[in-house]
Amino acid sequence: MSANVLIIDDDRGLCELLEDYLHSEGCDVITAHTGPGGLDMALTREFDVILLDVMLPELDGFEVLKALRAKKMTPVIMLTAKGDDFDRIFGLELGADDYIPKPFNHRELLARIKAITRRVAHLLHNATEPCFEYHDLTLDLSSRTASIKGTQLPLTGTEYEMLHQLVKSAGHTVTKQTLSQTVLGRPLAPYDRSVDMHVSNVRKKIALYSSHTYIKTLRGSGYIFLKA
Repeated sequence: MSANVLIIDDDRGLCELLEDYLHSEGCDVITAHTGPGGLDMALTREFDVILLDVMLPELDGFEVLKALRAKKMTPVIMLTAKGDDFDRIFGLELGADDYIPKPFNHRELLARIKAITRRVAHLLHNATEPCFEYHDLTLDLSSRTASIKGTQLPLTGTEYEMLHQLVKSAGHTVTKQTLSQTVLGRPLAPYDRSVDMHVSNVRKKIALYSSHTYIKTLRGSGYIFLKA
C-alpha cells in the first residue's frame, strides 16, 4: 500500500512506533506534535489521510479538525481515548471520517487507512459515471460533489460516499451494516454510531439549502433515499 500519512500526536514514542510500522507497509509518514504545527502541515501539504489525536498541546484535536474542515476535506481518523463516546461522536460531528480508540492494534489502524484510500481510489476510478438528479439535489460523480440548486454542499469524503451509496439504491433500504462495510470498510460493531453520525451530518448539510426530505430512517433496518 502507498499512502501519504500525517500523524498529529504529542506522544513521540507512539509516533515513532507508528512511523516505523507504516513505513514498513509502504506509507510515507510525517509527524507533528502540537496542534498548530499539525494544522499548518495539514493545510499546506497534501496527504491521503491524517491521524489526529484529540489531546494535543496548544490546540486540541477538535479545534484542529474544525479549522481544517473550513478549508480542506482531507480524510481524518481521530485517535480517541478508549471508551470515550463523547470524543468519538463529537469528532464525527465535526467531520472526522473515522475514529480508533487508544490503545489500538497497529494492524487495525492500517486496515482503517486502507479502507479510506480504497474508497478514494474507487471514487476516482468511477469518475466518468453520470450525475444523479432528484428535485433540487445533484450528485456529480465526476467531481465527487453534491449540490443543492447549484450550491455545493460541504461534504467530507465519507459523507459524500454515504450519500452516494444511498442515492445508488434510491427507493430501496440500505442497511447500516451495508453502509459500514462499503463506506467505512469494516463490519458494523455493536454500539458503533459512526454510520448514524455521518448520515446525520449529510441531512444537516442538505437542510441548510433545501426543505425537501431526502433520507428517511427505517428504525432497526437502515436508511432509504426518497426519490419521489
